[in-house]
Amino acid sequence: MSETHSEVVALARALIQRPSVTPEDAGCQAMINARLSALGFNVEEHFFVDTLNTWARKGSEGPHFCFAGHTDVVPVGNERDWRYPPFSGEIHDGMLHGRGAADMKGSLAAMVVATERFIARFPNHKGSISFLITSDEEGPFINGTTKVVDLLEARDEKIDMCLVGEPSSRDSLGDVVKNGRRGSLTGHLTIKGIQGHVAYPHLARNPIHQSTPALTELSTTQWDQGNAFFPATSFQISNIHGGTGAGNVIPGSLDVQFNFRFSTEVTAEQLKVRVCEILDKHGLDYDLHWTLNGLPFLTEPGPLLNVTLDAIKTVTGIDANPETTGGTSDGRFIAQTGCKVIELGPVNATIHQVNECVSTESLDQLAEIYELILEKLLT
Repeated sequence: MSETHSEVVALARALIQRPSVTPEDAGCQAMINARLSALGFNVEEHFFVDTLNTWARKGSEGPHFCFAGHTDVVPVGNERDWRYPPFSGEIHDGMLHGRGAADMKGSLAAMVVATERFIARFPNHKGSISFLITSDEEGPFINGTTKVVDLLEARDEKIDMCLVGEPSSRDSLGDVVKNGRRGSLTGHLTIKGIQGHVAYPHLARNPIHQSTPALTELSTTQWDQGNAFFPATSFQISNIHGGTGAGNVIPGSLDVQFNFRFSTEVTAEQLKVRVCEILDKHGLDYDLHWTLNGLPFLTEPGPLLNVTLDAIKTVTGIDANPETTGGTSDGRFIAQTGCKVIELGPVNATIHQVNECVSTESLDQLAEIYELILEKLLT
């Protein structure tokens, strides 16, 4: 890299060059923590099972503003499919390439540099600034942010406002801010039949045939209407399997996995009850187990969201849209404490893909937005 790049891009590049595939951190947090310690942050490292987490805070008073993010990345797949090596951090034509460029090492770099600049300008700022960083966001999310939140709750350490650096932007930096997320509920359904020979169906009970009306009703039911902030709850069958592989055997069971992405108009318990009512109505013999991946949360217009929208407008000239669409994020764990949570990060067009990349200019602008948010909230 012969040309000179900003300190934001340089830090993002250095983080990308550390192959921190879930749940590995590969030294990313140590790099960040050294810079936070130099600013006077009290840095705690918490290792749970296989996951490294950082909790770093400067100040003890309110309001308490937290940057949250993750150093882990998803696997790269076949490296030969990449235009540039996925952990090289190559820069070409104004784009920073590599796994994690957009999701979310670019955001982490912008957070750190924005904080350094803000503290240099306002060393006596009010309130507190903290960082909650994990290496478990892309994995099973068991030993990461949720464990740190439990630790903070146990010692009654409250976060008032949190910005998660997930890549929220759709077409250009700042066009979308996530001010909430839908809940996620997964069902693991086994429908029981009686295995037999296809030539003697009267001696068997085909769970595929029996379940079809119920699965059709589940897939066509309108669970709610959504509201001003959330789209209507959706139901999707993600996996279905039945049979032995033989063409002359009626299967003895059918396994179905499905998922709800649900709004604040309905609870997980209500969805569970309605599913069972439909299955029972169709006379099925079944086992059903549930996994609650996350509850919905919403940050309505107020200081955090309003300041963020204003900062985006100042830096980019864009009027951002608050949305709650998309998947889940670690913001769901933080929001359950009563904290106001938003998500703002780079364009998400290439996340989890081969040739993930992000505009270097957008990372510099993102740091400006983050710094302005700190200024508006803590001075």
